Amino acid sequence: MSKSFRIGQIVPSSNTTMETEIPAMLLARQTVRPERFTFHSSRMRMKKVVKEELAAMDAESDRCAVELSDARVDVLGYACLVAIMAMGHGYHRVSQERLRERTVENGGAAPVITSAGALVDALKVIGAKRIVVVAPYMKPLTELVVDYIRNEGYEVIDYRALEIPDNLDVGRHDPARLPDIVKTLPYQDADAIVLSACVQMPSLPAVAKVEAMTGKPVITAAIATTYAMLKQLDLEAYVPGAGALLSGAY
Repeated sequence: MSKSFRIGQIVPSSNTTMETEIPAMLLARQTVRPERFTFHSSRMRMKKVVKEELAAMDAESDRCAVELSDARVDVLGYACLVAIMAMGHGYHRVSQERLRERTVENGGAAPVITSAGALVDALKVIGAKRIVVVAPYMKPLTELVVDYIRNEGYEVIDYRALEIPDNLDVGRHDPARLPDIVKTLPYQDADAIVLSACVQMPSLPAVAKVEAMTGKPVITAAIATTYAMLKQLDLEAYVPGAGALLSGAY
């Protein structure tokens, strides 16, 4: 009898990608490993990716954590990187601890992962110091994200802000455009490429192509979150076709 795990996701209401890419990775893993996964979400309202909406949305995350712990999920993923990073340096640690506390109070204790924390941790896992970053946000929010990553001890040598204000439009961005966007960055000087610093911007279909094109490990917020979830569940961090981090090497 293979073990089954319940994956909980705290999702911005306009996000359509997190519930696509994370299940896609874990379902791909099911084809080669015995563990099984089911997926459960709770939503917090957000339409425009601006600081005010992000802060209001983050305040709803406690409710989401409680709702998901009602379902006794095994792990919770907070599916908005920029909302966490916009709240100030190191906030992913505060958020993870507080949301975990909500699940404990509700009698359904479960670890909480944020995509923000997962991304900065993933860079450490692969030993990257210098990185280039692609993000869908407007310039000021992108700079805030870059600053947050720098504060965690990484050198962001260059970044590209795609300046898409509407979160639904971020989810419609064609991942086939990403390899050409990466070509505009000095990736040759980087240890790794953050292909999507956002769990709403689709990137999974482009990861293998960008790794082949650049010869560099490629990480996305969704890949990093999947890695962190598997580690938290004490499972082998392996997903076929999801880039270096999930290759089984780490």
